[in-house]
Amino acid sequence: MLTEHKIKELEQKANDIRCSIIESLVATKTDKYSASGHTGGPLGMADIFTFWFFHVLKHDPKNPDWPDRDRVVLSNGHICPVYYATMAHAGYFPVEELKTLRHFGSRLQGHPHREYMPWLETSSGPLGSGLSQSVGMALAEKIDHGMSTDKYIYCFMSDGELDEGNSWEGIMLAGKYRLRNLIAIIDRNNIQIEGFTENIMPLEPLADKWRAFNWHVIEVSGHDFQALNEAVNEAKGVFEKPTVIIAHTIPGKGVSFMERDYKWHGKPPSKEEAEKALAELKAHRPI
Repeated sequence: MLTEHKIKELEQKANDIRCSIIESLVATKTDKYSASGHTGGPLGMADIFTFWFFHVLKHDPKNPDWPDRDRVVLSNGHICPVYYATMAHAGYFPVEELKTLRHFGSRLQGHPHREYMPWLETSSGPLGSGLSQSVGMALAEKIDHGMSTDKYIYCFMSDGELDEGNSWEGIMLAGKYRLRNLIAIIDRNNIQIEGFTENIMPLEPLADKWRAFNWHVIEVSGHDFQALNEAVNEAKGVFEKPTVIIAHTIPGKGVSFMERDYKWHGKPPSKEEAEKALAELKAHRPI
């Protein structure tokens, strides 16, 4: 059940995670090195990651290797600040560790690395590879347990990585094998590092393309918890094909001077910008 009280809790948690994202990004600056990292995508996906880790996922931070857990694959590894922040708030590691993002010797590198953080399902970085990894996991689960499996593989993707041909190879294979336990979530924020997706390599009609590859398609706001809940319930009710949730998000969500500006795709905030962003986020805490 997703009650109004639970929605308020999720909104508060997402706000806290956005604050942690800003704090971790500004902390990448050291005496020797300038700040680095991605801002727009992580802020835009904070609601989705919050919803999954605090409402949807079958997982146990105290037992991350639990065999019956759902699997999370982050294909667009550059948005790892939101992945790390959400996992820290969920109890996988201390929140204070987030301020070691991208530091030498830190477990929190600029792209997720399973060798450093064994509770991650995969390492990620090369765009387009995450879906193929997820297809392999879903196919293995289907071989082991058949159509009755209740273990889901969730693959989080960017819209820009759909420029990669290997994304469509994975999409085609998943459709062929009718992998009902695979749910892809696309961050449809319409930006990539050089500009807007529809100017660089148009993706529309995106939903029709996925349907043509035998996927069930759901389009939803990535900032509406009730709509996300309905989307997940619908996806789990589809038994004859995999599902993709096209989540329309606002890059830089929650910080007015970052929202919808593609220049924040791969740009971290300065100390002054971080202070301004944190003040804005804390002024709009939902509770």
